[in-house]
Amino acid sequence: MDAGPVDAPVRLLFIGTSLTAGLGLDDPATAWPGAVGQIADSLGYRVAVQNAGLSGETSAGALRRADWLLKDARADVVVIETGANDGLRGTSVPQLEQNLAGIVAKVKAALPRARLVVVQMEAPPNLGVPYAKGFHEVFGRVAAASGATLTPFLLDGVAGEARLNQADGIHPTREGAATAARTVWPVLRGVLDSIRSARPAL
Repeated sequence: MDAGPVDAPVRLLFIGTSLTAGLGLDDPATAWPGAVGQIADSLGYRVAVQNAGLSGETSAGALRRADWLLKDARADVVVIETGANDGLRGTSVPQLEQNLAGIVAKVKAALPRARLVVVQMEAPPNLGVPYAKGFHEVFGRVAAASGATLTPFLLDGVAGEARLNQADGIHPTREGAATAARTVWPVLRGVLDSIRSARPAL
């Protein structure tokens, strides 16, 4: 990978749903991608966050949008958050896997030098254990097959916690988004460190 000069900011492109877009927040910049950027900045990492979240988007929608979204895109890291709306709709596990793999393939074709990160999502428990298990396994399987890095469940410690969610019980508050950012940060930090070490010294 051509990592670029050591002092250039690492460009992070977040593709996602309303969770990424920051639906319901007074300032969308406080959604979890923005909170990741704040953590990175506070620790001396130079990053540029590009938020391409779209409320209501399913994995099928993200797959359809990918060509347009990735046209002329410039990113060092692409973070893919999808599946939340698929779980709410009960999208079949094979279809989710096909869509997610398709998104990853499009990113790799458009940005072959970018690092890929797949965000682990989970299905609502009311859809039953077999579905939830199959849903869970999709993300790790696609990440492993593509060489992408897998994060922990984005809403770990947030889902089901009333104080960290808006009135709909689905979308995080600003504090909930910050918690989500802290959950995935260790993985993203590892990716940033690998890019930093690959960049030539001044």
